[in-house]
Amino acid sequence: MPRSIQSNNFEKEKLPKNAPVTSEYARTIKCHRVEAYEPINWLILGCRDFFAMPIISGFYGLCFMAAAVAIVLLIQWQGTHLVIMPALIIFMLIGPFLALGLYDASWACEKGHQPSLLHSMRAIGRNSVSQWAFAVLLAVAMMFWMRIGALLHALYPSVTGAPWQDFLPFLLIGSAVGIVLATIVFAISAFSIPLMMERRVDMMTAVFTSVNAVRSNLLAMALWAAIIGLGVLIGFATFGVGMLITIPILGYGTWHAYRNVISRRHH
Repeated sequence: MPRSIQSNNFEKEKLPKNAPVTSEYARTIKCHRVEAYEPINWLILGCRDFFAMPIISGFYGLCFMAAAVAIVLLIQWQGTHLVIMPALIIFMLIGPFLALGLYDASWACEKGHQPSLLHSMRAIGRNSVSQWAFAVLLAVAMMFWMRIGALLHALYPSVTGAPWQDFLPFLLIGSAVGIVLATIVFAISAFSIPLMMERRVDMMTAVFTSVNAVRSNLLAMALWAAIIGLGVLIGFATFGVGMLITIPILGYGTWHAYRNVISRRHH
């Protein structure tokens, strides 16, 4: 029996035995257009799942908190901001894999199953090749971002105590480049991970589908990006403690966003 349809009933329900197998590569799965306020509903559903699954929420919250604390301590130990980007690259590598467990837990609730921590941890290996490829893609994007930042640092005033006007080129150009790169990273990652987990699609199909969905729902996704950014900011501002709450809620909310936006497979 193929691995994709073995194990327990939960797995069988996700991928029926007679489900058609497609080898189509780098396709774009259709998406729905949603109202601009829908991210508020995703956040509410994320909060509902957070309280419904305290053990799973606490476990993944602790994992993300530990990663955030490690980054903060590394910055303090090194005494320089130059380690921020390398640390964030590592965070970008492990973050998507940890989030898989949150998506799996919400999916189990959606199916009417009892979510379990062990089952959610097994989600990491459900489409490991595509997931690792995507993690490497994110890491490369972050390293490119870091290189651009190093080049822009040439615009930083070399004179100590320079007037604020001398900082404008660095701040304006740096902010513009940062917004563009952050938008690209968000667009390719908004729905890619849950899509690769649920349907086991290849990385390029997940990326194309995610970009298309974000482009088709600009207002809603801009609001969702702002909510995610605020949640991560709260997490780091509280020395990682806030991530015990914010990241699990955002993870569950991302699954509900995926279900709301990406067209479902028909059997």
